[in-house]
Amino acid sequence: MADSPLKFKRTEQTRIATSSQSLLLAMTNGSEMRSVVDHLGRAVTVSDAPQRIISLVPSQTELLFDLGVGARVVGVTKFCIHPKTARETAAVIGGTKQFDFDKIASLQPDLILGNKEENFEEGIARLAADFPVWLSDIVTLADARRMIRDVGALVNADLEAAALDVEIGAGFAALAANFRGPRVLYLIWRGPWMGAGGGTFIDEMLAAGGFCNVLADQPRYPELMAAEVAALRPEVVFLSSEPYPFREKHLAEIAALCPTARVELVDGEPFSWYGSRLRHTPGYLQALRARVAA
Repeated sequence: MADSPLKFKRTEQTRIATSSQSLLLAMTNGSEMRSVVDHLGRAVTVSDAPQRIISLVPSQTELLFDLGVGARVVGVTKFCIHPKTARETAAVIGGTKQFDFDKIASLQPDLILGNKEENFEEGIARLAADFPVWLSDIVTLADARRMIRDVGALVNADLEAAALDVEIGAGFAALAANFRGPRVLYLIWRGPWMGAGGGTFIDEMLAAGGFCNVLADQPRYPELMAAEVAALRPEVVFLSSEPYPFREKHLAEIAALCPTARVELVDGEPFSWYGSRLRHTPGYLQALRARVAA
């Protein structure tokens, strides 16, 4: 997340496409292949029933296992920590931005799942020259729910994906819509300080929880000088567990910059994991509201 955002193009068609439109199935030449359109508007020819899947994104790795197709996952990244068995049952093919291309080639995948922000354009282009690479693009909760349904369709787990989508939708709907939370600064990095601004999934989750993001008017992940952090005058500062591993020892440092703010360590996964882990996010946000208000 702290790396520069990718510059993949996202077409207007992709912005307005519904889930059914984004998975345009077309049998080709009578073979067991189909053409699909990913979230960036890229046409990808994939197997009708992928059996050798590589996931380049931790959120989507967990989703595959929760959809019941974990046995078909042959490659994951070193950051794919959920489920715990993922890196034991599948080969580790590097990081989200450092791929082991030789290992990937040896696995002969028939489907690679990536993401616009979490992966890097040059690596994706190199993989796409030889293998089917399907990319998600997640900014909003609606994007995430669409991705869940689309991945379900890709791997023939439509019913499981639909049930998961309904569960997630119900969970977020249950959050009290009239809750007005404090002004929050959500920090993701130290040295330099970096926060979550507008146009990010973290901003979307803060809003879902009723929190007011003090960086909502700044794009993506702005770098902040210490004086800029102080000038924001947040009521609460959230120190995320990822990508920078904020710990108790960092509380005093932020308290010195924002002496009137409450400083809280938060689990980054409910704010930035956009797959099946979203089932747990509403409950976490509800508990966080109570914690901040105490």
